[in-house]
Amino acid sequence: MEKEKTEDKISSHTEDSQLKEDKIETELETNEENKVEPTPEAKISELEEKLVRQYAEMENQRRRYEKERDDAFEYGGFSFAKETLNLIDNLERSKTTIEKDESIKNSEAFKKIINHLDIIYKDMMSILKKNNIYPIESIGKKLDPNLHQAMMEIEDENKDSGVIIQEIQKGFMMKNRLLRPSLVAVSKKVGEKKQKISENKEKNVEKK
Repeated sequence: MEKEKTEDKISSHTEDSQLKEDKIETELETNEENKVEPTPEAKISELEEKLVRQYAEMENQRRRYEKERDDAFEYGGFSFAKETLNLIDNLERSKTTIEKDESIKNSEAFKKIINHLDIIYKDMMSILKKNNIYPIESIGKKLDPNLHQAMMEIEDENKDSGVIIQEIQKGFMMKNRLLRPSLVAVSKKVGEKKQKISENKEKNVEKK
């Protein structure tokens, strides 16, 4: 008896599900039949919109391509130029090392070596300039975060704070693009530090 009741329930549920599916299919068919066919004007308008979007996308792609092409032409040797600066650095280090060598400082060989190094350095700088690569002016200039990178502060009462007084590594520009920043040391007034300490002491006294 229980089994028959269960089977009746399953059968009833199946019939309900089938009725729901039939209803949904009927509604879909009705909607499809009642669907309004777009007018030729609407179709033309839709096609025009698609064409405008496609044209805009093509135009954007063309501009991106032209920019990439121009950048490749203008800065194609950017990475190579950056690597070349290592030769300049090594040349300057070699000259500094030789100048500090007391054993050859007063010899004829010393003068010849320094002279040859200077000629090579000038030739390399001339080649860089021909390729629109120029050293960044640093000494005596106010620190510019876009061009300089401060590595240390040196106390100097004769200069305003933030003035470059030493160049640790020369920076370069390639046309209007930064090839590498100048590594520099900037001035710092001793009086400013003492003044800040004095002001802090006065504030603490006032609080008490």
